[in-house]
Amino acid sequence: MSTAFKTSEFLSFDLAEWACALEYDHLSPEAVQAAKLFWYDSVGCGLGGSQQEDAKILLAHYREMAGSEQGNGPCSCFVSGFKTNPVDAGFLNAHMIRAMDYNDIYWKADPSHPSDIIAAPLALCEYKGLSGKDLILATVIAYEMEQRLAEFGLPGVREYGWHHATLTAFAAPIACGRLLNLSPDQMVQAIGISASRTFSPGAVTAGKLTNMKNTVDPWAARMGAESAMLAARGYSGPEHIFDGKEGLYHVFSHVMYDGKPAAFDSEIMRKDLPRAAGDHYRILDCGMKSFPIEALSHAPLTAMMKCVQENGIKADDVVEIKVEVIARAADILGDPHKYRPDSKETADHSLPYCMAVGLVDGMVTPLQFKEERVMDKSLIPVMDKVKVVANEEFEALFPEYQPSRVTITTADGKSFSKRVDVPKGDPRDPMTPDEIGVKFNALGTGVVGGAKCKAAGEWIMSMETHGSVAGLFAHTIA
Repeated sequence: MSTAFKTSEFLSFDLAEWACALEYDHLSPEAVQAAKLFWYDSVGCGLGGSQQEDAKILLAHYREMAGSEQGNGPCSCFVSGFKTNPVDAGFLNAHMIRAMDYNDIYWKADPSHPSDIIAAPLALCEYKGLSGKDLILATVIAYEMEQRLAEFGLPGVREYGWHHATLTAFAAPIACGRLLNLSPDQMVQAIGISASRTFSPGAVTAGKLTNMKNTVDPWAARMGAESAMLAARGYSGPEHIFDGKEGLYHVFSHVMYDGKPAAFDSEIMRKDLPRAAGDHYRILDCGMKSFPIEALSHAPLTAMMKCVQENGIKADDVVEIKVEVIARAADILGDPHKYRPDSKETADHSLPYCMAVGLVDGMVTPLQFKEERVMDKSLIPVMDKVKVVANEEFEALFPEYQPSRVTITTADGKSFSKRVDVPKGDPRDPMTPDEIGVKFNALGTGVVGGAKCKAAGEWIMSMETHGSVAGLFAHTIA
């Protein structure tokens, strides 16, 4: 089935036209370098994530459906080497990247993790025999679209009770469609197919968290790959999925927030889209995580760790930890269920747990989210010392800053305070390649071995020189 444009009034057309025209040679050197660094970080997260219970469940499920332990498809999965179709391979790899909640973060009006998308283009690159340059181009497009989508809600879809996977479903088919050389018409259809299938309610990150917290965004990436492939065959979707009848804007316009109807700013999506090496690419504005926890926990945890270290505070001496954060952080991370986490998914979104285990253990790494540590009842009295308070003064500074102040009161009546506005990993205090390498090796050495970790890092950081992505899988399969 073929469709032809009668009008270019819809936002999908403008985004499709931009993505279809963008070439690798249009990218700035800084954007290319950033794409490689985010791949370095993401693959490390994927290696570590492969060991999570939910990743093992998904792999077992897809192996059963394939009727084979190793599968027989054209595309590869990290660590296991399971072979399947590009849609399922993209999903399984994306989930591994996401599974530990340790991958990148961009938070403006809405949170987002653009690296949740990029395993889908990777699978298509392997499927089509495309190069490292092709993967970099798709990666930069994925970040550009996802980050703009995180900004264009007024104030954002999370405030209306929806998860950002709702927005990822609009970005993923654009990145995937570019690799398939879709025409602008086909790209619009891909956006319509994907986004009309993947609206995700915020329940996945509210209250008690489940395996779906780390699954909905990779699932949206999966839909992006499949939708692009369907559009290439002539399958159609609603071109008005953003801004036409009963599209995103229309559906949300019925919702009131702070006395105003929900709204979106299309110009944030269109304005100054980068088209040349001298332009600014949004990927340069994205951050990384130095802790495997929810993004808004990074500043308060950093503040507490610095306060403890600078003042020689011992865990047994602490009687209260007052944590001042913005209102949405208090709402997401400090609700009553977060004081009694009973799963890794809830613990890494629990400010009381992260602060308590950081105080007691002196660090917060993936080890702190193993089941036996999460369920350790000795942490309950420490969690109860954490008081999470919304600070109205901080609201005006967000999202440019993520202000947090931690005040620790000790048994002798003394108080020590530390404020942090920019957590480590923010573009204003970025992780260096060496620091990313330390994180990569910590996550991957026990999974694929030190030699493969070293070779994978070298491959990633020279990605643009490789004619295929086969080398990446050679170094990331155990």
